[in-house]
Amino acid sequence: MGNPVVHFEINGADGPALERFYSGLFGWHVQPMPEMRYGLVDTHAGEGINGGIGQTEDGRGVVQFYVEGPDIQVLLDRAESLGGKPVTPVTEVPGVVTFAHLADPFGNVIGLVKADGSEEGGVSPGANPPVAWFEIQAPDTIGARRFYSDLFGWKINVHEEWDYGEVDTGAGRGISGGIGPTPDGAPHASVWAKVDDLQRYLDRAESLGAKVVMAPMKMGEGLAIAGFTDPQGNFFGLFRMGA
Repeated sequence: MGNPVVHFEINGADGPALERFYSGLFGWHVQPMPEMRYGLVDTHAGEGINGGIGQTEDGRGVVQFYVEGPDIQVLLDRAESLGGKPVTPVTEVPGVVTFAHLADPFGNVIGLVKADGSEEGGVSPGANPPVAWFEIQAPDTIGARRFYSDLFGWKINVHEEWDYGEVDTGAGRGISGGIGPTPDGAPHASVWAKVDDLQRYLDRAESLGAKVVMAPMKMGEGLAIAGFTDPQGNFFGLFRMGA
């Protein structure tokens, strides 16, 4: 069994503004935690994962996803042995969460969160778009796939013609994702929402101050994708399944 991806995070210079943007775009429910400059997101999608929207110290936009494990220090040590490095040490927020961050050998920063043994706090029922996919882009896709497979025990099905690996975490919960090449030579991590109409959500995102950076495109039978950067510069992906 591999480690599941269980949480996403979208950060920027103005956390409350990001909360308003994503609530307005997707209908997500955000519980503000002003003392932590953070908002807890329940997508009310009935599937996928929940997340958080926060404010960065330096004002940079940052998108991350979090991988769960029972002992995240072990994961940090294993990542270091595989060529990664710790970014944030294991940190406990009493009564809330225990987390850490690591950088892979290619510069992507990934979150870790300690399993608390609870099944509470899942995605609430509803029909809003779920966060249902994550993606890692790296200049060395073979090395990236090897790193994450060895670190988290993920099963990766490689599509050679696209140099893309579909990730099955093998955990039976959380979300799946992909590892592929970077378009600009830089590392990128992103999360993607499943929607029923790509253009409608792109238009809505633009009306709220986002910029469309990927027009709808078909990626084979039954899959189409698109993407935008939010008003604080974070890339966010959209995908649609079906004809």
